[in-house]
Parts: sequence; C-alpha cells; structure tokens
Amino acid sequence: MKTVAPEQVGLSASRLARIATRMRHYVDQKKLAGIVTLVARRGGVAHFEKIGYQDLSSGTPIELDTIFRIYSMSKPVTSVALMMLFERGLVRLSDPVSKFVPEFKQVKVYVGAGELADLEREITVHDLLTHTAGLSYDFFFDSPVDALYREADLRADITLEEMVRRIASLPLVHQPGRVWRYSMAVDVIGRVIEVISGLSLAEFFDEKILRPLGMRDTAFAVPPEAVDRFATMYGLTEKGALDVLETPAASNYTKTVRRFSGGGGLVSTAADFVRFAQLVLNKGELDGVRLLGRKTMEYMTINHLPPALLPIKMEEPMPGTGFGLGFSVLMDVAQSDLMGSAGAHGWGGAANTHFWVDPQEQLIGILMLQYMPSHTYPVTSDFRTLVYQALVD
Repeated sequence: MKTVAPEQVGLSASRLARIATRMRHYVDQKKLAGIVTLVARRGGVAHFEKIGYQDLSSGTPIELDTIFRIYSMSKPVTSVALMMLFERGLVRLSDPVSKFVPEFKQVKVYVGAGELADLEREITVHDLLTHTAGLSYDFFFDSPVDALYREADLRADITLEEMVRRIASLPLVHQPGRVWRYSMAVDVIGRVIEVISGLSLAEFFDEKILRPLGMRDTAFAVPPEAVDRFATMYGLTEKGALDVLETPAASNYTKTVRRFSGGGGLVSTAADFVRFAQLVLNKGELDGVRLLGRKTMEYMTINHLPPALLPIKMEEPMPGTGFGLGFSVLMDVAQSDLMGSAGAHGWGGAANTHFWVDPQEQLIGILMLQYMPSHTYPVTSDFRTLVYQALVD
C-alpha cells in the first residue's frame, strides 16, 4: 500500500507522533520488548513505526518487517475463506457441521455432575462462525469441559483432521445457540474448508488469499530464510515481567507444521496484514483482486448475535460489542469504553496483536507485539485512543 502524508488523509502528523511517545514508554519501562504500529486511512498508510527490540538478549531491534505470531487474528482470515466457498454455493450457513465432519452428529452436551444430554439441534456452520456452537478452549477453567480439552492434547503434533476429530469427541459446554463462548470453533471451520475444497487449509490460504493479496510473509510457518525476522515471545513468569516465553529457534513455527490452525496458527507482518484489513475495508476487493462480494463483506461485519447473548465476554464483558462472522463489531461506542465508530470491526491475538477497521472513518489500525497474557497492559486501548485523537478531518 502507498505511503501518504498524514494531512493528506485527514490526520495530524504531530498528533500521530504521540503514538511513538506512548509506545516508547512501554519499552523504556521494560514492560514490552518491541512494538510496531500502523495507521492507514483512505487507502494510504499515514503512520508506520517501530519501537524497541525484536530480541532483547541479542539487542536485535524490531523492524517494520518483523514477523509476529498473530494467533487469533487468524480467525477473520479463516472466516473470509469459508465465505468464499459460501459465495460459490458450496456451503450454507444453516448447514449442520456434521455434513462435513460426520463425528459432530453424535456430540453430547455437558449438563453437570458428569451427566450428558442430547443435542436440541445440531451445530450449524453459522454457530461456528459466531462462537455460539458450545465448543470451548483448553486454556479456559470455568467448566469441567475445559479440563477435557486439555486432556485431549489438541495442540499435539497432529493434523487438523485429527484435532477436529478429537474436538468432536468432547461434550459441548452448552446447547448450540444458547451462549456466546469463545472457542476452537474456527479451527473446525478450517477443517470444513479442507473437506469442501479438497485442499489443506495452508494450500487454500496460499492459493486463494495470501498470494492473490501479496501477503508474502503470512503463513502457518516461518521459512528458514526469514527466521532472523521472527520475534521472540515475552511474557509474565515467576522470573519477571519481561521473561522469554519462546525463542524463534524453539518455536513450532520454525519447524514442519502439520496442524493448520485456522483459529490461531498464522504468522504475519504489519505490512502484510494491512493488506487484508484494507480488503475488508474495501468490502472484499484490493488492487483489482476481489475475494468476496460487497454484500457478503457487509454481512460478515454486522452483529449476528441476539440481544440475549450480548455483550460478548472474554476475560471480562465487552460492553457495547457484538460479533459478526469472524469479527467483533462495535455497536455502542459510549458503552464500550473504546474510541471508535459504530460498526467498526476487527479482532486481536493472544500475544497482544490487534487490528480494527472503521468504515465510517475509512480507517485501519494495526498493533503488533509479542507479549502474553494479552491484557497485562492497556497497550491496545492506548493505541486506539492515540489513533482517533489524531483525526482532524
């Protein structure tokens, strides 16, 4: 994407400079190692800066082309892939998941004290896309089902087909459609894509999305020639607040990957991901490449949850926020405690990567860093405020 002067797209250069000042505070206070920030508006990149280090022990500075584990920022990409098949009539959102993964036909629902109940209705593809299927995650601890997810060893060196087979063998936390619960549903979507397309999820992404969009550094693994650009993962441990959690050499991303996780398996760069975000903002098209129709993209980025399931909740409730097909959707700015516009949509990853698209302002914000857990510091909300305060037109 082209680089533009901030004032050319209605942003103040002096106000955008506050982003670097605040991000440098996190680095200087030894809370975060390194941060890349990007702001685009009206089709041009008005701010693209780097602060700090890709690796502290070697003193390697973070660069604009540093590669990050984007984890759950993979989910919107997977959702776009599924909807590309939807547009061709190969899948309907009302289809039962068992049409593509037969094991889901027999899934049960945990109702307490080890008791299981039959499904009131089958899980649909729409349930998966909106996180209302009743699935869970192995890092949650509020249901006995979560322990079963951990025992199933879903992150082992297995194929996506085997991982989804194991998920289908576990009970649901609730009946489909009853509760919004963040889960491995999008990993199941990835398997549905494989079944329909006859391609692995990695092949589908590469052929249908990443290469057409020119996203050269986005993949399920970091190639050997790019490992020197792959950031070290830091986090909070007993040893300290900025301890190494994973080096590039020890990462599964630098080894042969068999489990292509549509829910959290991609690595990317800010320069790559802004191309995907601009595709979303452009309602399915970028530089003459159209992946989705305008109405499909609009349909994906509106709230799909009934009032009874709002607001969505991660660690804490997210007031004013609903969920579409792979994207959170800002519905009520005043309730949300976030700067933005009604209809803004996006998502983030476990290591504090985050992006959003604001159609009203024709605005994109992208934050890339590697620190877990994700809400240790308010870096995401700080960045968002700093982007919006720079708007002058």
